[in-house]
Amino acid sequence: MKKLKDILYKVAVESVHGSTDIAVNTLVFDSRKITDNDVFIAIKGVVTDGHQYIADVIEKGAIAIICEEVLSTIEQGITYIIVKDTKQALAIMADNFYDNPSQQLQLIGITGTNGKTTIATLLYNQFNNAGYKVGLLSTVKVLVNDTEFSATHTTPDSITINHYLRLMVDRGVTLCFMEVSSHGIHQKRTEGLHFTGGVFTNLSHDHLDYHNSFAEYRDVKKTFFDQLPKSAFALVNIDDKNGLIMLQNTEAKQFTYALKTVADYKAKIIENQLSGLLLNINNNEVWTKLIGTFNAYNILAIYATADLLGIESIENLRLLSELESVSGRFQYLISDGGITAIVDYAHTPDALKNVLETINAIRTHNEQVITVVGCGGDRDKTKRPKMAHIASQLSNQAIFTSDNPRTEDPETIIEEMEAGVEPQNFKKYLSIVDRRQAIKTASKLAEKGDILLIAGKGHETYQEINGVRTDFDDYKIIKETLKELQK
Repeated sequence: MKKLKDILYKVAVESVHGSTDIAVNTLVFDSRKITDNDVFIAIKGVVTDGHQYIADVIEKGAIAIICEEVLSTIEQGITYIIVKDTKQALAIMADNFYDNPSQQLQLIGITGTNGKTTIATLLYNQFNNAGYKVGLLSTVKVLVNDTEFSATHTTPDSITINHYLRLMVDRGVTLCFMEVSSHGIHQKRTEGLHFTGGVFTNLSHDHLDYHNSFAEYRDVKKTFFDQLPKSAFALVNIDDKNGLIMLQNTEAKQFTYALKTVADYKAKIIENQLSGLLLNINNNEVWTKLIGTFNAYNILAIYATADLLGIESIENLRLLSELESVSGRFQYLISDGGITAIVDYAHTPDALKNVLETINAIRTHNEQVITVVGCGGDRDKTKRPKMAHIASQLSNQAIFTSDNPRTEDPETIIEEMEAGVEPQNFKKYLSIVDRRQAIKTASKLAEKGDILLIAGKGHETYQEINGVRTDFDDYKIIKETLKELQK
């Protein structure tokens, strides 16, 4: 058991009531999980305030309380630590509790609207294939060497992050790639972590249900780079106008990558086909199995990061050529009937536009592009008409359907999408609330040579309706549906 005073190292404490020279069991911020001798950190969340449960957790056995308010009732034998920000305190305490694991390996954070999962996962694969002991903290999964754990958030809570980093260090991992979301940064989940490097992909319309404006969303991302140490590197995409903004106040060593602009790492697309990309990266050609301009950026970011971490250029290019697409990221199959189906996580206007422009760039235009797309419930409503506009504009046929409606009425979500369709595209879309039925309808409309895009859910294996998750895997469903139609 650790002493509370040691876990509080570097926490900005405003006042202390009781002793910090006490042994504690573990850190907990969920009042339902308290056991004897735990430290309870009272977090003010969007829905509930942990301060409301302080009396309850003391009754359950909590020995110390970390909170933002001086309480009217002070229980004897309980230590109360008053701090300005319990989210920040939790992150620093978690880092101390697990003996600062991020300082014992190289931790690389990848942030941006699109591309985080692909870059983080493929960097994991790149270094794993190169013989490194490597870890991954991503939307899709957590990997410690080759052991897989399920993931619940893009950026997990501070305790979970440090738990896995500790496990990685204990199992000999020397390098970890981590997706860093704007929610995670804003909620201080990455505070106290020591990053060896940070990568910025791009910034577009997303999470405006959470952030008040695009400027706030951008500035939250920027704080990640502001906090990088001098010893770290900051690698940014400067074809995105926000790339240079990320570098404005960072003390880290600065590097850039681009397809269109002069940069430290430069790529040019030589061939862009359904079978892959031929790229020229810093005057070296490489063939990759990934498809599309957006993946050219991802590949370039992977090459640049690997270079900065010391992989020699020829080996770097060889490893790039072996990489396969990530689950639910432009994952495609060709049916026996000659129909190409693509499953992609594109759930923002920019991501959907990128995928459809990629498809349109490599198609022959003798075929139809049929897009199935929905928008999530209880999330940013302003992107719904934009998603529908893009789908109907860039497809021959669009089908609007449910994504994860959550607690919203799926028909209302679809109506809000339909508002974005321009009059000339009215005949190009259908609305089918049931996602499975929408996928089946798209499959029946498709003929030999046509391209089906199933967008929005990607790697997810569930659909959430009114708080209930049921099994739902776009890739499995489209594969089974196309197989059935061939019978």
